[in-house]
Amino acid sequence: QVQLVESGGALVQAGGSLRLSCAAFGSIFSINTMGWYRQAPGKQRELVAIITSGGITNYADSVKGRFTISRASAKNTVYLQMNSLKSEDTAVYYCNLNWGRMDYWGKGTLVTVSS
Repeated sequence: QVQLVESGGALVQAGGSLRLSCAAFGSIFSINTMGWYRQAPGKQRELVAIITSGGITNYADSVKGRFTISRASAKNTVYLQMNSLKSEDTAVYYCNLNWGRMDYWGKGTLVTVSS
């Protein structure tokens, strides 16, 4: 039984910054991938960024250079630093944890960018 707890979603103005956090609790295999996905209203869920337990990262083209994913070395916590936010970044952001055939999701945190 694994639970993911997200925080940091907020209403921000275009050009602003926001930092999302996600902590995983439970029986978790040490070699895994954590990441962030997002879903805008009426759209499919899409990859934002992922990071492996070895520190390898991958980003969606739309966020490269603006977002940075990182994780705490000693625990199952992942962060997403979002800079230069745009209105098109508005979405519910979901934390993900994966290893083998196991795939876990948080409930999501809402990010709204307005201007």
